[in-house]
Amino acid sequence: MLLGTAMGATAVPADAAPLATARTTACPTGWSSLAKTRAASTSTPVTNVRTGRHACYDRMVVDIPGASKGSLGYSVRYVDRLRQDGSGRVIPVRGGAVLEVRVTAPAYDPATGAPTYPARAGRPLPGVDLAGYRTFRDTRFAGSFEGDTQLGLGVRARLPFRVQLVTGHVIVDVAHNWTGAR
Repeated sequence: MLLGTAMGATAVPADAAPLATARTTACPTGWSSLAKTRAASTSTPVTNVRTGRHACYDRMVVDIPGASKGSLGYSVRYVDRLRQDGSGRVIPVRGGAVLEVRVTAPAYDPATGAPTYPARAGRPLPGVDLAGYRTFRDTRFAGSFEGDTQLGLGVRARLPFRVQLVTGHVIVDVAHNWTGAR
């Protein structure tokens, strides 16, 4: 009996430190690079666009404070070139691929026409710094036309993405790779 116990157990000193466990993050899988849309619209205006870095993906958040989740609509898809609504003007976006992000909310006050988001067509998004991002390369404001706000997101390559809705926010996550590996 003693021999069987001794063979099946490993002696570990009581004061030994526990073995370090490799910390891993399970990255989401099952996303695609196909267009994603949701039909809905709101007159509640866009007030900000921000980005964030995560272990498995880079994130863009379009803030539409006060808009209900049910009223938020979008169209997010890869395009060869970002073309401004109304004029058709091509807006250059750096990166190996370009995601066109359309949110069905104006970037102006519908009652007065006054801008609610301080961006200029063709220019980078104000306050967004992409230094250190693994996937995002560039952002551009294309404009707000007939109640839709159009953005360009330059990414490293055509990578899988998802779109999520939270009350007052449209969230676009772009994976760092296709495999889900960090």
